[in-house]
Order: sequence, then C-alpha cells, then structure tokens
Amino acid sequence: MKMRSLIATAVLLSSTSLVSAETLKWARAGDSLTLDPHAQNEGPTSTLAHQIMEPLVMRDHSGALVPALATEWAPSTDNPNVWTFTLREGVTYHDGSAFNAEDVVFSLNRAMTPDSDYKELLASVKEVRAVGDYTIEIETDGPNPIMPNNLTNMFIMDKGWAEANGAVKVQDYEGGEDTFAAKNANGTGPYKLVSREPDVKTVLEAYDGYWGADEFPLAYTTIEYTPIQNAATRVAALLSGEVDFIQDVPVQDLERVASTDGLDVRTAPQNRVIFFGLNAGDADLANDNVEGKNPLADVRVRRAMSMAINRDAIKQIVMRGQSQPAGMIAPPFVNGWDETMDASSKTDIEGAKALMEEAGYGDGFSIQLDCPNDRYINDEAICQASVGMLAQIGITVNLDAKPKAQHFPLLSNLETDFYMLGWGVPTYDSEYIFNFLVHGRTDKYGSWNATRFTNDGLNEKIVSLAGNTDLEARNADIASIWEAVQEEAIYIPLHHQVLNWGMKSSVGTVVEAEDSPKIKYFEIN
Repeated sequence: MKMRSLIATAVLLSSTSLVSAETLKWARAGDSLTLDPHAQNEGPTSTLAHQIMEPLVMRDHSGALVPALATEWAPSTDNPNVWTFTLREGVTYHDGSAFNAEDVVFSLNRAMTPDSDYKELLASVKEVRAVGDYTIEIETDGPNPIMPNNLTNMFIMDKGWAEANGAVKVQDYEGGEDTFAAKNANGTGPYKLVSREPDVKTVLEAYDGYWGADEFPLAYTTIEYTPIQNAATRVAALLSGEVDFIQDVPVQDLERVASTDGLDVRTAPQNRVIFFGLNAGDADLANDNVEGKNPLADVRVRRAMSMAINRDAIKQIVMRGQSQPAGMIAPPFVNGWDETMDASSKTDIEGAKALMEEAGYGDGFSIQLDCPNDRYINDEAICQASVGMLAQIGITVNLDAKPKAQHFPLLSNLETDFYMLGWGVPTYDSEYIFNFLVHGRTDKYGSWNATRFTNDGLNEKIVSLAGNTDLEARNADIASIWEAVQEEAIYIPLHHQVLNWGMKSSVGTVVEAEDSPKIKYFEIN
C-alpha cells in the first residue's frame, strides 16, 4: 500500500490581503454542494471539482474528448467487453503522493456504491481491475461502446488519503451526512484547495507539481471562487471590479455589462434543458388538495399542464430572448435528439381545459411546485410565470422556491410531487438521460427520477443500450424510448438554456457548452 501524508492544515487567506494580477476572482449564483467527488452529480459541484481533481478522460472547451489521467484507451483486442486504459505516469497528488492504478480501481468502485450520484454511469461495469501500476481494465456486461464518454466527470481520489481520513465511503448528501471528504480534497488537478467556507468563498492556488504545467496556459496562480446568489449583487460585483468573471449574467443586465468598457459578454448555447417533473406514480399526493387519488397519474392532466405553458412568453418576457423553447428533455447536442419532437410543445389553453374536463378535473386542483432559486437562469422567475399559466386551466399552484442545497434532496428523497430540474448531458448521448431520469429507481438506476414512473419493458430497453454495439440498432432503440417518454409526458420540457458569461476583457476564454469552465485553459489577454 502506498504511504500517504495528510493534507497540511489549510492556510486561511484574509479577505483584505492584496492579490496579484494572476488571481482570478470568479463568481456564480450557487456554490458547490460538496467536495466529495462522487456524492452529487450537479453542475457547479463538478465544475469546482474539475479545478482540483481529474478524471481519466475529460472534455476540453470545444467539447472534444481529451486525455486527463489516462493517456490512451481502447477496447481490448482479446475481449470486446473490456476497455483498457493506459494511465499517465509521474503524476502526484497535492500532498506529494504518487498516483497509480490502485487509485483508479478504488475510485471507480467507490463511485458504484449506493450513495454515489454517479453509479448510473457505471451500471454496466462488472469489474475494474489493475493489470499493472499504470494500466487498468474496465469489464462490462457486454460491450459498452460509449464507456469513455461516461468517465468525463468521474474523478479519481487518492486511495491512501481516503483510508487515512475516513473517506472510503461516499458521503450520504441527501441524508444530511457531513464527512471529511465533503470539506477537504487531495487531487491531482491544476489547483489545490487552500481554504473553503461553503456558500462564502473557496480559495485555490496553482499546484507546483502539476503534470500539465507545460501543456496548459495556467495563467492564473490563484482562484477566489465566490457564490453570489442575488443577481443584482453579482452584476454589481463585476461592474465594480470586485470579481473578474461571472458565469451567469442575468438576462436583464446583458446589455449593461456588454456596453461597459473593459467588460465582455460571451454567449453560446448550453448543453442543458430546463423542465418540470411530475409525480405520476404514487396513488395519492402529499402536496395537493385531492383526497385519495393522484391527478398527475392521469396522462391527460400531464399533457394539459404542458399545453398550458407558454414557452414563447417565457422566452420573450422572462428570459429576454435568451432561451430556446423545448419539446423534449434532450439538448440538440445529444445523440437521439429529434427536431420534430423538440418542436412538439404547443400552447393550447382550450385544448388543455378540454383534457382537464375529460380527466375529471374540470374544476382544477391545487398543488405545490418546488423550485430552486440559485441554480438555473431565472429559475424562480420561470416558476412564477408558470404559476400564472397553469391557473388558466384551473390549477392553483403554490410556489415554494429555495436554494438548491435544500431543493435537490426533495427529489432524491421523493418528497416533491411537482418540481423544476435542469439536465445537462456530458456524455452527449441519450442513454445518460434515460439512466438517470427515465429508468425506474433502483440501486443502480434512476437516482434523479422523482416522477415515480417505471416501466419494466422500457427499463430493459434502457439497460440494453450499454451493450449494443450495432449503432444503427442502438439509435433505433433510443428513438423508440424517446417516443415512450413523449407519450407518457412525465416531464414538461420548458427550454434549452443559453449561456452568457460575463468577464473582464482581459480574461481569455471561450464559453464552454457544459457551463463547466476549466481554469487551466484560461489565458490573460
């Protein structure tokens, strides 16, 4: 077993200390939920992790799959069920410990445990094994043609550090567990953790022993990451120079920021869809006024609710044109996206009223909508607008908006009947959506499916995608699964997000479709 040393006690940086020109002051609406790399599959959480830790393979800012801790990967010539990864040699963790194959085996096995929020990505894995200090094999139940795509956010931990600090087990985030790994990190990434005050500030500094020091710009020696939930305060911080870079410029302030000397707004479509989820499976609901039955279990009600949403109005009024109305919960970037399906959501108030009447809810009902207020662009405002739209068909919606740290456990713990969620697809394949959002909830699948929907035949077809190497047949199965998802209407698609990053003109970067900036690529203009 490798000998490891504990991370040195973090040195707190004074908020009044001077910072050099190489400091990037970075802000966004919400903080990382945890530093445990396998506990929460959530955008800002994995984005912060990417600065500190690394996967085997990753996506660069163009979306291309590139080497990280693995330098080469390919299916085995001896066994089509095996992927072989050649690991990067000479890599060290931030405490000086050496990286090797045992860390990869440990990390991937850890990511397959019940509390991991990444287990769906490894659901087809039969075994992970080291076949040398710098070679590992991943054997799956049948050939898995997209296994490397599933690993881009699968961060590798130091096995010895985890064992020494009681971090072998994944943090039970939904259960409210607090662990050493939730607040500390020892990665191989370009930046090491200096201090962390959740929801206040996280400070990182460049790691002198980083293997990629000669391959990446690494223009910034220090990162100060500050969550600023209030939109006006966030923009004011950029305008005043208190921060250099914000990921989420409010749509109402785009022109103001863009017209300010020394500041830029850079825009790109995002690989993310915003939608509502509906509890279609329970016999009765906890958060409605209908006793003894579940109105959302009737597909006519679900379709009526979708027909009541005016996506064009949300685009023009709430989003100021910065969204693209959606008819399916897959972004256009993703294999399986269908233009006809995506254009299928139409507003039809009279048709929706007729469906409500037909379903026996002509007088409507009341229900609670759970919404985050610090995760997606104008999330609470979208929910507020939807409340008025649903009222037109007799549905009285009581809005409960709260920070994402309180919102997401409602989904995980099945404590919500009607909720907002956004979903990006880092694998660029529909299987990722199906595994997390459509498959019924089991110990391997459906961890973000709070709809309580499950269908045995559909579940089998979803699982079979991982081992289908006939891409034409696989794509046909994907299309048929999408047809079932659309027919069931367990989700109400709203729109595809548009990214607007605001920054000082001196910050050299392009907007990344995953909304996951990797600061090692940044330059100083």
